[in-house]
Amino acid sequence: MTARMPAILPFLVMLAGVISSGMTRPASAQDLYVSDAIVTGTGEENREIGFRECLSEVLVKVSGNQRVLEAPALAPLLERAGSFVASFAYRDRLEGIPIHDEQGTHDRPHDLTCRYDPATINRLLDTLGSRPWPQPRRRIAVLFAVHDQKRSFMLTSDGDESPYMAESLAAATVPLALEARLPERETLAQEKLGLDVLSSERAAQLERLAKKIGGDAVLAGTISWSDEALGWIADWQLDRAGKTHRWQIRGVSFDDAFRNAVRGAAQILSGNGAP
Repeated sequence: MTARMPAILPFLVMLAGVISSGMTRPASAQDLYVSDAIVTGTGEENREIGFRECLSEVLVKVSGNQRVLEAPALAPLLERAGSFVASFAYRDRLEGIPIHDEQGTHDRPHDLTCRYDPATINRLLDTLGSRPWPQPRRRIAVLFAVHDQKRSFMLTSDGDESPYMAESLAAATVPLALEARLPERETLAQEKLGLDVLSSERAAQLERLAKKIGGDAVLAGTISWSDEALGWIADWQLDRAGKTHRWQIRGVSFDDAFRNAVRGAAQILSGNGAP
């Protein structure tokens, strides 16, 4: 199982709304050109590290293309990542918690938020051989079957089998500015959808269910715990333009599995090839 760390209160409040509504909210055009990194303190050295992380994140968010991170031309851009930032701000992640022991403010974790001019990022993407992923982006209906050590179930927005999984899925969509929707238990019961969501015989049913919950594309998958793999084994599937894309990840936490699912979906839907 994946380990969980205490979450920051505002983030929990946001995710509670996501889980209860069964969806993540779409980003505005302005939100696309904003990214975040967690840094230690507000010193210049760690700020430069944060700038590099933020630039990498915003390039993927705007393009949907994971492969920009592998482009040879990215390295020199990251060396001067701070020069591309239009503005930045900090938020103390321990805000309201007094400094304790010998901890100074330079040791406290902060959220570094960077804002970019769209023209700047679009120009950098062109340098990297990529392009912005136009809005509006397709809404994703997420239909996942889960097989843990004790039981099997469909992941839903209002289920109580594993609320951490719904939270993790919601968090995975944020860096890619995607809108994802989980079905409610009652909707699944009405459709009588079984756990064999990757069966080709289920394709028409999945499309119908996706429309019912407001999705334009179906991301289906199974995630199974494996003692042998020392983690989760996940198989994902998404159809686009008459082609079925399938990919897998093994021996990971479910947080990593869901990030892999969302990144793969973004890669496909943005027209940047297979995961």
